[in-house]
Amino acid sequence: MNALFSLVAVVVLMLLALFGTYGAGLQYLFGVIIPYIAIVTFLVGFVLRVVRWARSPVPFRIPTTCGQQKSLPWIKHHELENPSNGFSAFLRMALEILFFRSLFRNTKADLKSGPKLVYGSNKWLWLGGLVFHWSLLVVFIRHFRFFTEPVPFGINLLEELDSFFQVGLPIIYITDILLLGALTYLVGRRLLDARLRYISLNADYFPLFLILGIGCTGAWMRYFAKVDIVGVKQLSLGLFNLHPVVPEGIGAFFYIHLFLVSVLIAYFPFSKLMHMGGIFLSPTRNLANNNRVKRHVNPWNPVVKIHTYEEYEDEFREVMKEAGMPLEKE
Repeated sequence: MNALFSLVAVVVLMLLALFGTYGAGLQYLFGVIIPYIAIVTFLVGFVLRVVRWARSPVPFRIPTTCGQQKSLPWIKHHELENPSNGFSAFLRMALEILFFRSLFRNTKADLKSGPKLVYGSNKWLWLGGLVFHWSLLVVFIRHFRFFTEPVPFGINLLEELDSFFQVGLPIIYITDILLLGALTYLVGRRLLDARLRYISLNADYFPLFLILGIGCTGAWMRYFAKVDIVGVKQLSLGLFNLHPVVPEGIGAFFYIHLFLVSVLIAYFPFSKLMHMGGIFLSPTRNLANNNRVKRHVNPWNPVVKIHTYEEYEDEFREVMKEAGMPLEKE
């Protein structure tokens, strides 16, 4: 039901953009006003959540580790699994962000007959996630050609590399195929795995279906439908330069595509997609484990009046002496 509800929600959004633009003539609303509202919502929401996380105090070092901590000189420690300094923590963070290192090392558990618990590899999830994120990043960068004139050399070079295996016209981008394939795998994985389907919520399905809708409408415009590219770039440049103009003759699929992108942008700061910013502020990842080198005192601890043994002995000297207890000083 969660998957069906999320799918229906995305379809309703597509129909809303279709009838709003070519039924009610609200091209300016869907082409200018809604994208601006989405961008403002994204920026304000993103900054507020990051600031809130950054202001959360972390009194102790709590990095997630699974290797030998640095201690005695003759005990070899693991720099990446248990970083002892900032540079090692930076390397581990970089591997996590760029290559999903912890997901690569992830395993799955199955209960076999016996009963017997069996652990196995789960590399397909790592590969699907890695392909999805990197393909989405490349597609996102490629779209900057609509917001710049002339198009920077780096974007042109990226497009040439992405279309290295040219097959017919229009040129097919490798990342388009990889993105849709990875999304199909991630959605199918949640639908076909009963255990994963049981714990999946609308917050898990909706972003997947929304991005899948964005990818499908974008691929349809590029490879099948006729879209006025000049008009699209004119609208994009106007939005970017804060002088919006809505040209005539832009296809309906473009407004559906743009509306879905706007919904994704506005939804981003309030969803699980915020792990993009949260990973940098996660104390389990970005801290070095130097607990054996430096003492970390919790600043929340209240001030406690210390009662030393000398003070204790002075206070109860006579009682202790009568009881025959040893005294450090008579």
